[in-house]
Amino acid sequence: MPKPRLRDLGITLGQLPAGPLNAITDVGGVTVGVSTIIRDEPSVARSGVTAIWPSPGIFSDFMPAGFHSFNGNGEMTGTIWLAEQGLLASPICITNTHAVGVVRDAIVELAARRKVEMAWHLPVTAETWDGWLSDAERFPVTSADAIAALEGAKGGAVPEGNVGGGTGMVCHEFKGGTGTASRRLPAELGGWTVGALVQANYGLRNMLRCGHAPVGLEITDAVVPVPERPRQLQGGPRTDQGSIIVILATDAPLIPIQCQRLARRATTGLAWVGGFGSNSSGDIFLAFSTGNQVPMKSPMASLRMLGMDECTPLFQAAAEATEEAIWNAMIAAETMTGWQGRTVRAIPHDLLRQAHARYARRD
Repeated sequence: MPKPRLRDLGITLGQLPAGPLNAITDVGGVTVGVSTIIRDEPSVARSGVTAIWPSPGIFSDFMPAGFHSFNGNGEMTGTIWLAEQGLLASPICITNTHAVGVVRDAIVELAARRKVEMAWHLPVTAETWDGWLSDAERFPVTSADAIAALEGAKGGAVPEGNVGGGTGMVCHEFKGGTGTASRRLPAELGGWTVGALVQANYGLRNMLRCGHAPVGLEITDAVVPVPERPRQLQGGPRTDQGSIIVILATDAPLIPIQCQRLARRATTGLAWVGGFGSNSSGDIFLAFSTGNQVPMKSPMASLRMLGMDECTPLFQAAAEATEEAIWNAMIAAETMTGWQGRTVRAIPHDLLRQAHARYARRD
């Protein structure tokens, strides 16, 4: 049975229309796979891997891409080379903090299995920390998990909530996880699509907003208890200890610097929900364009470039898709109990509806 999404609650954010799936897979050729780990033995694991293929041929037909680090207390491998050449040459994976190396190596292993002709691989793998709910130092994620996510990727609806790399994540002190959304520009603005996929694991309760509604001030700690803090943080001030990864895809023909500009706009969507980039938060965003491809062995490649003013609607689309993707992650997520008996509660849908309604515009 499909999990609920924000629009299933009667709440619509933003002004631009969503794509048919309201997902990153609305961008043609993009596929997503997940590998979810939920077990209690031999150690408590609430973790996994999310894999995003920009296209089936990304190992040989590269795509322009760019990234932005809003706050750098996190990791996204491959970004030094991405900044240097401006091209994405592998699928993208997102997992937990301690599994970045294993998952990154799994992408290389898959490329070797498929006999990709590149002499070396510097793939992109990003992370957020799931140590509130998962015994992260028992290293539950394996290469086999990553390859299962990569090889199981498909188009269509994208799994959300407690799945893949988002399995053990917490967002604004409610259960977080994996979420996606999209925006499709009207024909007069180019007709391009922008899709977002997030792994949301950040934020304080009191900062949470949905449209005009200060949801975190309406659904307080007294109504829905916040998660127990890790032992090493107890007794200190309550601070945002999380992170968020945002992957943006578009079919607009962008060059690398334009992709970098697009990636920055995820910051706006994050801010609309209530994220501000705390000191300990790894807020790292990447955008790629399927509208240009550079063959690996081509001595000369022809690229198209969208006009600079024509990028403005894409920026709005990226912000709106990011905002809704975060909410879709939270809406789909379910209450979860994990390591040391800690419980993180899902946001109550009825209370969210009520809070949103109290602040809705009445024209």
